Amino acid sequence: MAAPIQLRGIPRLSRILSLALLCIALVLLLLPHLRSGLGGPSFVSFGSNPQYDDVLRFVDPLIGTANGGHVFPGATLPYGMAKAVADTASPSENAAGFVSDSHPITGFSHLHDSGTGGMPSLGNFPLFVHPGCPGDDFVKCAYSTMHRSTDRVAGSAVASPGYFRVDLTNGVRAEMSATMHAVLYRFGFGGGGVVPYSPLVVVDLVDLMGSWSTGAVSVDPGTGRVVAQGRYGPSFGSAMCRYQAFFCADFGGAGARIRRAGTFKGNEAVEEPKFLDSMTPGSYIPSGSAGVWIQFEKPADRSLLARVGVSFMSEEQACENAEREIPDWDFERVESDARRVWRDKLGAIEVDATGVSEELQTTFWSGLYRTLLSPQNYTGENPLWNSTEPYFDSFYCIWDSFRAQHPLLTIIDPAAQTEMVRALIDIYRHEGKLPDCRMSFCKGFTQGGSNADVVLVDAFIKNLTEGIDWGTAYEAVVSDAEVEPRDWGLEGRGNLVSWHNLGYIPWDDKDNNGTGPDSRTVSRGVEYAYNDFCIALLAQKLGHAADAAKYHQRSGNWRHYWSPDQADAFQQDPSSSSGATTTQSPFTGFMQPRLLNGSFRYQPPRACSPAQDMHSCYYDTRLATYEGSPWLYSFYAPQDMASLVALVGGPDAFAARLSFFHESGISYMGNEQGFLPVFQFHYAARPGLSSFFAHEYIPALFNASVNGIPGNDDCAMGAFSAFAMMGFFPVAGQDVYLLTAPFFPGVRIKAKEEGRWAVIKAVGLDLGRRNKYIQRARLDGAEYTRNWITHDFFLKGGVLELWVGEEEGPTWGRAKEDLPPSYPVEWHSAGVGDG
Repeated sequence: MAAPIQLRGIPRLSRILSLALLCIALVLLLLPHLRSGLGGPSFVSFGSNPQYDDVLRFVDPLIGTANGGHVFPGATLPYGMAKAVADTASPSENAAGFVSDSHPITGFSHLHDSGTGGMPSLGNFPLFVHPGCPGDDFVKCAYSTMHRSTDRVAGSAVASPGYFRVDLTNGVRAEMSATMHAVLYRFGFGGGGVVPYSPLVVVDLVDLMGSWSTGAVSVDPGTGRVVAQGRYGPSFGSAMCRYQAFFCADFGGAGARIRRAGTFKGNEAVEEPKFLDSMTPGSYIPSGSAGVWIQFEKPADRSLLARVGVSFMSEEQACENAEREIPDWDFERVESDARRVWRDKLGAIEVDATGVSEELQTTFWSGLYRTLLSPQNYTGENPLWNSTEPYFDSFYCIWDSFRAQHPLLTIIDPAAQTEMVRALIDIYRHEGKLPDCRMSFCKGFTQGGSNADVVLVDAFIKNLTEGIDWGTAYEAVVSDAEVEPRDWGLEGRGNLVSWHNLGYIPWDDKDNNGTGPDSRTVSRGVEYAYNDFCIALLAQKLGHAADAAKYHQRSGNWRHYWSPDQADAFQQDPSSSSGATTTQSPFTGFMQPRLLNGSFRYQPPRACSPAQDMHSCYYDTRLATYEGSPWLYSFYAPQDMASLVALVGGPDAFAARLSFFHESGISYMGNEQGFLPVFQFHYAARPGLSSFFAHEYIPALFNASVNGIPGNDDCAMGAFSAFAMMGFFPVAGQDVYLLTAPFFPGVRIKAKEEGRWAVIKAVGLDLGRRNKYIQRARLDGAEYTRNWITHDFFLKGGVLELWVGEEEGPTWGRAKEDLPPSYPVEWHSAGVGDG
């Protein structure tokens, strides 16, 4: 083809180079517009630049596997049921199985929860692998949990999305990857061992908590198939509840031929029988271990594959899950598929990380990753009832997750959050109440209010509608507000007669309608008030005007707990040789418990904080707050912060009080109630202080180390860091996101509207200069002075530009009309004093 006349005088090679340069220039000119779709900034797309070839390289699942984080670091998919990892003998720490410490490994199990507090959860049917037995005598191998525990090779644990590996000092390398309901293990055997090489695999009926009450297991000596079932107890629920789990394992690999098989009880193994039926742990089974074993000939390639299917329905379904999801026994394919799924999920967000350290990027992406670990999708695995609705489990616990995790999923994975809402409503249909905490098909303990109400209302106001029955949802939240269950320690609310008639829960209340711990009257009360506010929002939107007025009035009940003259007296250094000295900060007015006669009962304002008696406010105490102090709960009135600000003396006094809370050691970020107070400076017209403290807590408490979160994760700690690093934080249950300075020059979030993006650009960001204060803002090209945005930004997309600097801006977000909304109640004391 002849060249255009304009190029004919140029040599042929030069013409080619000129055309190439012209094409490159044209692409570069158009790229920002093509990428943003909204005329926004240009963003690096992961996969288009070798520096960012894979977002997964910034995900470290080992973050939070020490210091009480209880994070699950093993192989799984988003919301995956199958969760495989090495279990460690780490007392009080191994709630998720693996801990980054020096304790030995007891086995490899396939069901876990992530980030929970309290007792270990799941960990059923662990495998353990010996490279051989002393003297090639199977009797001399170790079988029970107590005896088989083996040290890991220090520093050998490797984790990435969909993959986990660790080396044992017995010469075994264990690798694992997972699908939704199945796991593929690859065990490698090093040379030079002290035992003859002939691998022996143990399959145990135990679980992590040692809760199993009965079980059965068998091995087919011809095929090597192992099937098992057992009944177990939940880690944070009623001891009366038991769940049943099922297991199916097959073994393969090059030349892996079975030599012999049998059963064991405790540490005693025999070749016959090949099954154990109706087993119950007891004195004849030391450490509760019982199961089967299989010994193999030397595998030709020094490796052995184990394919495990799990189910809560039947052994047959466990086997079918494995056969359907891993038919090819291809470890690389399973791992690659898992990485693709994780990459797609995390692809809802893109960042321009220019100038941002790898540690901060890892903190962000790893936090986002942990947010997607639970609740777990057990659809098709629910043995309790037949339903066409989705079923999710391990809502562990909504008291934690409603504050940040569910609002984040609403933005980055609205389809999954919609299914979770439908699952909550279906639980109500079949069990009569929405759950607060739920795990292993059991009702967990209710820690505060009926906060599933907040999750449902948050979904409604943020336009999650697909398949959600809002009529039944409204029936469910009204049931929480009006109908006291027999055991409100496991669901719903308690003390409702007093709540309705007095407007508060008396510390000395006589509740004849239900039972539950006589505790937490302040923390439950302020949460009930906010639950009622959320119900009022839903009632108004659904056209229930009378209900809306009633619940809005009840949302003001938090005022009944306010003791205006209560001083902040505390003991200064009680351990000193000179003895304790009682001192007092300048702040007065705190939430306090009340008695039936209307008088206040004293609880030290700092009690249950790091500054005083940190571990004294748990579920079963007589104290009035739960896992937090009166100082903390005195900030909890998200529905009417304007009134709270006025109560403490106005915006300046409120900002001073909240700053003191964060600076004096009273605040504790290891529990989710501590999240919102980081950002409540917005209500006192000081959004810069919210940004300041967010940038202090990250990376001081939230970082990329194995102990890089300040408390057990609950799949919510990562939501806090992800929100804060993107530059906004939700007020769950309201259409409000509080704006702060991002940690990235640019963030792009897929909007719900197809093909659109919500773009946040931090103009002039330089983290090295600590310029973490918003000076001005522009939304879609127009000046924007509010210090908050609505969910419409994430539904339809847009471009939010934030100019940041080293000093707090004098005007942006500080005018009265620019503050987040408050919904005051015409206050009356209901005959209990002026509160």
